[in-house]
Amino acid sequence: MSELWRSLASLWSWLVLILCVLILFPVMILLLVVTGPFDRGRYVVGRPFRWIGIVVAALNPLWHFRRTGVRVRDPRHPYVVVSNHESFADILLISHLPWEMKWLSKAELFRIPVLGWMMSLAGDIPIRRGVGPSALEAIERCKAVLRRHVSVMIFPEGTRSATGRMLPFKDGAFRLAIEAGVPVLPLVVAGTGTALPKKGWKMGRATAEVRVLEPVPTEGLTPADAAGLRRRVRNLIEEARATMA
Repeated sequence: MSELWRSLASLWSWLVLILCVLILFPVMILLLVVTGPFDRGRYVVGRPFRWIGIVVAALNPLWHFRRTGVRVRDPRHPYVVVSNHESFADILLISHLPWEMKWLSKAELFRIPVLGWMMSLAGDIPIRRGVGPSALEAIERCKAVLRRHVSVMIFPEGTRSATGRMLPFKDGAFRLAIEAGVPVLPLVVAGTGTALPKKGWKMGRATAEVRVLEPVPTEGLTPADAAGLRRRVRNLIEEARATMA
């Protein structure tokens, strides 16, 4: 693949993303005005924001994305959804799943003009790394979202892996699931590492897949069981990822 073709395809894909943002921003505002009074979980207004990932991937000549695995029959059954994290493109890939989730994301992203505003409109949840009160506030917001029958999406590694190997998982997502009394829904992402490297703007060829695993129940667990639940879910993801490589 020539560098010229890669550059042109990348520029085209970034242009598509920008156009999607500009078109869908007023749509989300309108939906919030219309549905806000009775859709406190912002399920409806959040869906168009996730369409961006579907459109960008479909129109990117370098990417082929697909979703497989367990079908979630009730989109309003709340889960704490967790996934490994290879690339920024993971967000676009996971957005192909046909239900709405609120994403726990670093606060810096919410300050990006228009895109960050859309995250706020969608009801996504900011967290400032290394700030204890911010983490506690974010967890309480996650619990409120779950009570409104909307799932929460968390990358328990906390950041993208620079080596392709999974990083250690943090306990927060699993403690949240136990305290909220909801199952953990593991996702496995594979193939996005070449889609958009951690540094640089140029995209690369990628055949990527997000696989939905069976939910892991939390009934009968206490916060003291969070570490064991974390290990169990990480092992499930790592084992499934090995079959997708």
